[in-house]
Amino acid sequence: MPSSLTAALPQLDFVTDPDVLASLSHDDAEWAPVGAPTAAVRPRTTEEVQAIVAECAARGIPVVPRGAGTGLSGGANAVDGCVVLDLSKMNRILEIDQENMVAVVQPGVVNDDLKAAVAEHGLWYPPDPASAPWSTIGGNVATNAGGLCCLKYGVTRDYVLGLQAVVGGPAGDYGTAVRLGHRTTKGVAGYDLVGLFVGSEGTLGVVTEITVRLRPARAAAPRTVVGAFPSIVAAGNAVAAATRRGLLPTALELLDRACLQAVEDWKHLGLSATAEALLLAQIDTPGAAGDQEAAALATVFRDAGAEWAEQSTDDFEAEALFAARRLAYPALERLGPVLTEDVCVPRSKVPHMLARIEQIAADHEVSIATIAHAGDGNLHPMIRTPPDDDAARAAAQSAFEEILTEAITHGGTVTGEHGVGLLKRRGMRQEQGPGVLAMQQALKQTLDPLNLFNPGKVTGAPDA
Repeated sequence: MPSSLTAALPQLDFVTDPDVLASLSHDDAEWAPVGAPTAAVRPRTTEEVQAIVAECAARGIPVVPRGAGTGLSGGANAVDGCVVLDLSKMNRILEIDQENMVAVVQPGVVNDDLKAAVAEHGLWYPPDPASAPWSTIGGNVATNAGGLCCLKYGVTRDYVLGLQAVVGGPAGDYGTAVRLGHRTTKGVAGYDLVGLFVGSEGTLGVVTEITVRLRPARAAAPRTVVGAFPSIVAAGNAVAAATRRGLLPTALELLDRACLQAVEDWKHLGLSATAEALLLAQIDTPGAAGDQEAAALATVFRDAGAEWAEQSTDDFEAEALFAARRLAYPALERLGPVLTEDVCVPRSKVPHMLARIEQIAADHEVSIATIAHAGDGNLHPMIRTPPDDDAARAAAQSAFEEILTEAITHGGTVTGEHGVGLLKRRGMRQEQGPGVLAMQQALKQTLDPLNLFNPGKVTGAPDA
């Protein structure tokens, strides 16, 4: 690390220990390439971020922001010679405004910690990625994270009213802090720069403060409807049927048998893994209307071929099932390398896409376990390989790319919530035309002419 950098910023918490630095150099996308950073630094304030960015810009040192490192696309992976900006120490909830139903937080605040804090004021922050117990609001903003409740309540972008960010600019004035957006319910002054930054994966600047919209806390615990299916495609048919009926549960999640078994073998939650696929639905409509909605959804499940479908009367069992949904990825990961997809297709195409995933697995002779935010068509097929098996790894990569192509063919997208990062750059170029890609690259060049912020991600150079 250039000694001049530490000399210029003596008050900051730099990390140079090789083992700690290695742990901060990548996210959870095991298959994404990782560079060798020069150092990591842990700021606590916007002013410290400004100082870091300004000094790095003066020396041509790339800056790679990271939160908790729970991403699955390589979006927080280091590039050679960079400084990793670890924002986990910026973890304060700065304000909870109960009257106006907004909160202001630093990017290192953990999603579930924000939920718990606002709940004490009778409020609720709905975005809930499966990594909510660990992932940070800054990371959620970087990828426009969704989660289990996004079917009914929307994704991160729907709740971000304003941001503070440390940016560069056409004049090269790196280290400038700007405030984007507002804290009012409405606001259309100028371009939607908040919307531009949400989902930009740290490539346009470093977000240091976030103002989020809140909702009133839900009056009652959601009802849970469970359906067990003889095949994953039958479960997909039930999702499409629910959409045609106009049913809108809070969450509609899919787990296949492999995921359930992996979680049960790990956590011993008392789950039965006899069905080939489960659909888990939550309904938070209060009163008799909620009862009717739950009954209608169970009927849709049975009509679509469910072996059984019932409203759960056991709160412990219902919680265990949704816990299994959240734990599915780490449960599989502990068994060996996992290459995780994040494709999203129109809900009517879910059965077709699930069938194609099964066929792709057979064609490439790879094992694929699937979880999904099935209600909004966001599928997470997880391709599993034995450790240290290069042939299996190559087959998995081929299957991964074919699934991306298949999602585009079905009118979908290569990433619903994990982000492009490093793993989806080819898929993004396939999905978007040259004109759109040129617009994105022009925005990057204008807002970051030095290519300082998270270089190589999203609109980076083509994959080798």
